[in-house]
Amino acid sequence: MIEDIRVDPAVRALRPDFAVLVMGVYGLRNGPTDDRSRAWLAEAAAEAVTADDPRVEAWRAAYRAFGAKPQRTRPSVDALVRRMPLPEINLVVDAYNSISVRHGLPIGGEDLARYEGAARLVRAEGDEPFEVVERGEPAVDHPEIGEVVWRDDRGVTCRRWNWRQCARTRITEETTDALFLLERLAPLSPAELRAAGDELAGLLGDVTPGVRVESRLIAHE
Repeated sequence: MIEDIRVDPAVRALRPDFAVLVMGVYGLRNGPTDDRSRAWLAEAAAEAVTADDPRVEAWRAAYRAFGAKPQRTRPSVDALVRRMPLPEINLVVDAYNSISVRHGLPIGGEDLARYEGAARLVRAEGDEPFEVVERGEPAVDHPEIGEVVWRDDRGVTCRRWNWRQCARTRITEETTDALFLLERLAPLSPAELRAAGDELAGLLGDVTPGVRVESRLIAHE
């Protein structure tokens, strides 16, 4: 699965420094937030980067490069570091949110069972479906032409690079196989990207001892 994930050259042209550490995690036993994950969130909040950190500003610049307004639709890590205390979602989401704010990088978490085909990062044509929930009801939205999006064969899974995930692929307490996308721009170093991945694997191993983890770095060649 993770071997088929790709980044389109049109996205690389925007930010040649972009890299993504892809992690496939299999056999998770997720559950509701507990004292253990509350401790992760509290420790991460105490050690979190700030909104003016260069690693966060790099994402705002990337958004502006494809026409988005980062003050209105913030990169995920920018939104998280402004939202303290961190929200309690479930064990797996708590784990990757805590890593995200400590390292200053966006992390996406996806339920692999709800994917159709491989993930790819592209510039949108504008007619791709994006499944959301509006006022408690299912709805379908669409990205703007040229917007950077993650998508699968069915439609957009995350708009504006890492701003908003679709309802279909979000991680729930029933998720057993998951895809994590740890996204890097300079000045975050490749070594810190790897360290963040190792830390996430460690927390997920705490959630589910013996969980199987595969990883692949996709960077400019």
